[in-house]
Formats: sequence, structure tokens, C-alpha cells
Amino acid sequence: MADPATVPLTGWGRTAPTPATVVPVRGPEDAGTALAARTQRGLVARGLARSYNDAAQNAGGLVLDMTAADRVLDVDLAGAEIEVEAGISLDRLMNLFVPMGLFVPVTPGTRYVTVGGAIAADIHGKNHHVAGTFSQHVAWLDLLTADGQVRRIGPDRDPDLFWATAGGMGLTGVILRVRLRMTPIETSRLLVDTDRTPDLDSLMTLLTETDHLYDYSVAWIDCVATGARMGRSVLTRGRFARRDELTEKQRADPLRYSGAVRLSTPGVFPSGLLNQATVAAFNEVWYRKSPRHKRDQLQTIGAFFHPLDGVGNWNRVYGPRGFVQYQFVVPHGGEDAMRRALIRISSSGHASFLAVLKRFGEGNPGMLSFPVSGWTLALDIPVVEGLAGLLDELDELVVGAGGRVYLAKDPRVRPDLFGQMYPRLESFRDVRRRVDPEGVFTSDLARRLSL
Repeated sequence: MADPATVPLTGWGRTAPTPATVVPVRGPEDAGTALAARTQRGLVARGLARSYNDAAQNAGGLVLDMTAADRVLDVDLAGAEIEVEAGISLDRLMNLFVPMGLFVPVTPGTRYVTVGGAIAADIHGKNHHVAGTFSQHVAWLDLLTADGQVRRIGPDRDPDLFWATAGGMGLTGVILRVRLRMTPIETSRLLVDTDRTPDLDSLMTLLTETDHLYDYSVAWIDCVATGARMGRSVLTRGRFARRDELTEKQRADPLRYSGAVRLSTPGVFPSGLLNQATVAAFNEVWYRKSPRHKRDQLQTIGAFFHPLDGVGNWNRVYGPRGFVQYQFVVPHGGEDAMRRALIRISSSGHASFLAVLKRFGEGNPGMLSFPVSGWTLALDIPVVEGLAGLLDELDELVVGAGGRVYLAKDPRVRPDLFGQMYPRLESFRDVRRRVDPEGVFTSDLARRLSL
């Protein structure tokens, strides 16, 4: 195990840094050694730090850097299953396996997420309405628990511990190895349909009536537009193309894939660069340049799933104060709450440069897993004066509609409201007490919400 170093850490939103001793982990032995050497402040695993909050921070304690534990241990191409160490990234999986005809079962808006982090946050993607969350494609995982044991768990092996670990933000132990079911593909291109909708009601109607026809679906939504234009959107949906749907040139190398970073942002951006005026101007251009109705456009994996990954360190654009990604879901029947939320956001003066709306399918047994059947909206908002008040108002609106915020992104929800959002929170605490009665695995997030 390499020598540890004490450094300040943040999440991807670059807010609320806290110092911790970072311990590089290259395999199960390193993780076990770090567990034995823990201090009273405990420890938590950390991947590529793409949670937007303090989930992988542990002020004054240990943080295990898992990114060097990234080996592929077994591949079953015929069965479309792989066994990997938890520190491997979705980016590396795509580079390795897309050329072999396998794609990750679920990907969020970035491929720079470790498999362990994908399970800990129980990530979702543009295919939740048909494929569920990442953890629903895990056959089993090996978990290092507080007593030093490595337990192999899964949906049918200690399911309570598995579903506490899925979405449990690293608080049940260290995920070491994972058996994952992949998605077979014929090509690395997607066949994409685009529709421009003039307002929120038109978008929701279109999604309700036709989303079942697509494997992947997401809407960019204008959260600055008001009045009759409120919620105007650009909806993109698609599926992986068959080989016979490619151009003649593309059929010569149907599984060609490249996930390179094309640009990098400067190290310093001024505060206030993204404001109501600049975001409104960008949104107007983006909406107008998008096609009203386009069918069967061939797009690459990067263009469809991860457009921002082409820009290195794009989070710096929000300036030194950082930003908050606020994501919530309201169940079907809560459409009025979504409308009210958008009215409040669009009239608040807080500009969201990136805003996406999706339609979730059914939830899973995960005790702290975020998705439930309904509508989810994610906003990137710069940290400026008055933001906390707006988010507090939205929290109350979401709770009143029977919804919840996403634990992997929230940096500030009140503990009492969080308990109302997640009715299985006490079940999660019971499992955590069973496997970690002394609270060895902890984080700034865990302390903030008394998880």
C-alpha cells in the first residue's frame, strides 16, 4: 500500500472542501490494511469523485482511493458477463468491450464513474424506463465489511445487505469485486430521433405516449423560459443501430469506438459567468438550432450519452464558488408539482445552464435508491446568494408530492425532510447497524444526514 497523504477533498460541484487522509488501494489486501489502521473518524471509499456532494469526503478520517483497483478478472462474451475490480471506470469498460460488442447496462451523463461508485450511488441513465438502475444488472459483489470479512452478496445472497449497499453511498463497506451483466450491441452507433416541444405539457404528453418505443430517452429543458414557453424542450431518444442500418463506410468497422477528451477548460473562471442573461441567450440559440422533428440520425456513443465528457474539467466553468446539481423525482400523478417547481425555478433568477428531464420506470428494492416511477428533473445551478432558500422551497414542494432528492447529488437537504423522502431509511440503518455497529464506514454525508 502506498503512503497516504492528507489533502482537501470536494465532490464534482467543488463546494465545501474538507481534509482527509487519502489512502491508495490497489486490491483487497490494501483495503483490509486500511480498515485495520482506521482512526476514530472512520473511513469511506472514493472513486472518480463524480458525486456532486460530500459522499466521498470524510473530514479528519481516511478516504480510500479505489481507482488503482481496476483489473478485469473474467470475461464471458457468450453470456455477456464480466467480473471486474470495483475501481475500474465505465470509460475503461467501454474502451475494452464496445469493440467486442458489449456495452455497459446503464450509464449516467458521464463515463468517468467507477463500477463501485455506480453501485454505491445506484446510478440511473437514459434507459431507466426499460432497464432500471445499475445495481439491477449486478449478479454479485464482494464487500469488505467492518469486521474484516469479505462477503459475497447479491439479490439472492443476503439481499438486505445487497440492497442496502446499492445506493448506500459506501456506508456498508468497501465494494471490491463485481460480476456485471453487460448489454450486447451490434454497432457503436445509435439511431436517434429528435423532437422539439414548445412547453412542459407538450413534452410530458409526448413522453407518456411514446417513450415505450425507445431504449434511451432524455429531454434538455429550458428552465429560464417563462410564460407560455415554460418548459420548452429538445427531446432526444434512440436505440443502438443494427449493422444493416449503418452507412457503407461505417459497416466496415461497426464497433469502432473512441472516448477521447477533445478540449480542456482553463483552471480559473470568474464568478458570475453563468447568469440569467448568458444562460437565457444560450438556451435560445440551443432551442432554435435544434430540429423540430428529425428521425434516424446516426450518433456516436459519446455524442449521445456523454457530450460533456469531451470537455475536460467542465465543472470549472461555474467559477471558484462551485455549483449544485439539484435532482428530484415526483411520482406519476405529481405532474402539477413539476409544473410548480419549474415556475418557481424560471422566476427565481437562478440560471440553470444544464437541465434535463426524464421519465423513470419502476423503482427497485434499494433502501436508499433514488428512482421511483415518475418524473425526474436535474439542474446545475451556480452557488450564489439566495440559492439555499430556493432549494429549501423546492424540497418542501417535492416532499409534498411524495417525491425525493438524489442522495448522490444533494449537499444540503434537511435531515428531517430526507427521512420523509426515503421511507425505508430506518431499514437501511438497521442493516448498517448489523454489519457495522460502531459506524466504521462513514462520511461527511453520513454525519450530515445521520445515516
